[in-house]
Amino acid sequence: MADIKKIKTALVSVFHKDGLESILQKLDAEGVQLLSTGGTQSFIERLGYKCAKVEDLTSYPSILGGRVKTLHPKVFGGILGRRELDGDREQMAQYEIPEIDLVIVDLYPFEETVKSGASEADIIEKIDIGGISLIRAAAKNFNDVVIVPSKAEYAMLDDILTRNGAQTTLQERKQFAERAFGVSSHYDTAIHNWFVK
Repeated sequence: MADIKKIKTALVSVFHKDGLESILQKLDAEGVQLLSTGGTQSFIERLGYKCAKVEDLTSYPSILGGRVKTLHPKVFGGILGRRELDGDREQMAQYEIPEIDLVIVDLYPFEETVKSGASEADIIEKIDIGGISLIRAAAKNFNDVVIVPSKAEYAMLDDILTRNGAQTTLQERKQFAERAFGVSSHYDTAIHNWFVK
C-alpha cells in the first residue's frame, strides 16, 4: 500500500531517556540509522548502538549554551521535504539533505521547573525552541514522517515496531501528528499562562 512508509533514518533528541531502550533496540535491529544530539547521543552509544551526530550533518556544533542544536536546514529540510514532489527531492539531493523519517522528541520540563520555584532565568531556559520546532515540522509532514512528541507516546511506537517492524501506515502517522499538536498546544499554553501571571 502506498500509505505505508519505511523508517530508514530517525532523529532522537530527548530530555527523558527512560523508556527508550526497547525502541532503540528495535530500530537498530531494523537497520534504522540513528541521528542525535549531545546527551541523547551519548546515551544511545552507551547502549551499544551506532549514532551519528547532528553536528556532523550540519557542520555546526551545539552553540549559545545549547540553545541552538537542531535548528538547521539540513535537519528541518530532512523532516519537511515532501517525498512525492520531484522539486523537493531534487533540492534535498542538491543540498545533501537526508530524509528523516522518524523524530523522537521530549520537551524540556517547563511546567515542572515553574512548580519547583526556580528563578525566572532558569524557567526561561526551559522554554524549548528546537524541540517544539521539530515536533511541529514532523507533525506537519505526517504524510512522510512519524513524530513521537513526548514520553507518553513511546509505548505507541514500541508497539508498532513490535508488530510491523520499522514501517508505519498513514493513519498511524496522522494519529501521532494529532498527539503532537496536542503536546505543542499544551506546552505553549503553559508558557503563556506563566507570562500572564
